Amino acid sequence: MDTKKIRWFTVAFIAFNMVWGMGNVVNNFAQQGITVVTSWLLILALYFIPYALIVGQLGSTFKDSKGGVSSWVENTSTKRLAYYAAWTYWVVHIPYLAQKPQAILIAFGWVGQGNGNLVNQMSMTAVALASLAIFLAFLWLSTKGLNTLKVIGGLAGTAMFVMSLLFIVMAIGAPFIAKDFHIATPDMGNIKTYLPKFDFSYFTTISMLVFAVGGAEKISPYVNQTKNPAKEFPRGMFLLAGMVGICAVLGSIAMGMIFSSGNLPNDLMANGAYAAFQILGQHFGVGNFLMIVYALTNGVGQIAALAFSIDAPLRILLADADPEFVPAWLRKKTNKGTLKNGYTLTGILVSIIILLPILGIGDMNELVKWLTNLNSVVMPMRYLWVFFAFMMLNRAVKHFQSEYKFIKQKRLAMIAGAWCFLFTLIACVLGMVPKLDYAANPSAWWFQLASNILTPVVLLLLGMLLPYIARREQRQTKDLVIDSNLKAE
Repeated sequence: MDTKKIRWFTVAFIAFNMVWGMGNVVNNFAQQGITVVTSWLLILALYFIPYALIVGQLGSTFKDSKGGVSSWVENTSTKRLAYYAAWTYWVVHIPYLAQKPQAILIAFGWVGQGNGNLVNQMSMTAVALASLAIFLAFLWLSTKGLNTLKVIGGLAGTAMFVMSLLFIVMAIGAPFIAKDFHIATPDMGNIKTYLPKFDFSYFTTISMLVFAVGGAEKISPYVNQTKNPAKEFPRGMFLLAGMVGICAVLGSIAMGMIFSSGNLPNDLMANGAYAAFQILGQHFGVGNFLMIVYALTNGVGQIAALAFSIDAPLRILLADADPEFVPAWLRKKTNKGTLKNGYTLTGILVSIIILLPILGIGDMNELVKWLTNLNSVVMPMRYLWVFFAFMMLNRAVKHFQSEYKFIKQKRLAMIAGAWCFLFTLIACVLGMVPKLDYAANPSAWWFQLASNILTPVVLLLLGMLLPYIARREQRQTKDLVIDSNLKAE
């Protein structure tokens, strides 16, 4: 009986729901304006398509591996590097978790007040403390199990996908249906309007694009479930790239129709999606209805993402952690199987980042921009291990069997892996440069630069410290055993 019955278009739709969201459009439009249309086309062709096909070969080769990226690294290199891959996968979620409480506050502020004033009227200390309270509440709830919330979050994610498509359709159709609708960005019919200026400032925004299209490794379990992986998987990935490209390009054009590309609102990252739905709702005669639906689905989705991202990455790191690299105290479980000290470490690290803005962030809009950019620097670091594993796989390709191969020629495959690795690395490094006017606020600029550099460095150094603690712990245990044996004699 043939169990491989998922077709290429099914894989594409599954992957699209995993990878894409309206926030990708809003955040990148906020940084580049309407010229992001060209950037989307470039990033899809030069990075996303090879990235997805690389994941396909890794997933096909290691179809029985349960540890994802860390398993790929272990099978192609060493257990030590596999530990660092698992650590990176977990630790990059720390800034991500720190951002979720603010997103929840913003979403329900729009539901309650119909605008973004709730958090804007709060002091930075009040925002930080409220965010900390929300995070700690869900950290505690995660130890109790949140299966129901995760199911609701899945439904909210699907609803968000529908709302993203609805936004594009309504915005593109608005000039033809709503007679009072005026396109905000001038010269949208001129191709020069979409051409970016390829200067240093432009290249510091590339990390946000990489962050937006990342996460393709989640589709690896589906590679060998297709009828003919060698033909159907790449076909599905090209369809995926086409769908992402259409949504990215049309979504950006829709944003340009609502907001002037040459005069972007300062709060676009924080409030742009809500304001866009509010504006469309007013033109289509439904008032705030669309905005409220979007805010509710986004708020619930953010809550579920917070709960899931506390629990799942921690289990990947610690559930079957190697005692050689992870100390016993961190692997310790309660009678109910809860990784108590793992949750404690998560709580400490996330709390530091939540409270850090009190020292150098002026307002909520600046906070959202900083945390979003910090995530665009830190989160793609986990993709580096995907490309490392691919290069190591091709280095010893004769020892592995795969139903699907991205590139059969070894040298070209190595070049493709190295290109994606270096592209990601350079994007992360350039993304550390603050997106602020230095002359207007030099102290905030230096704060953001320092935090953007130190955050990934400190998080990775902490991961290097744990194996040392584990070895010391094992030596002490061994010495105790020897002492007890000598006393027994």
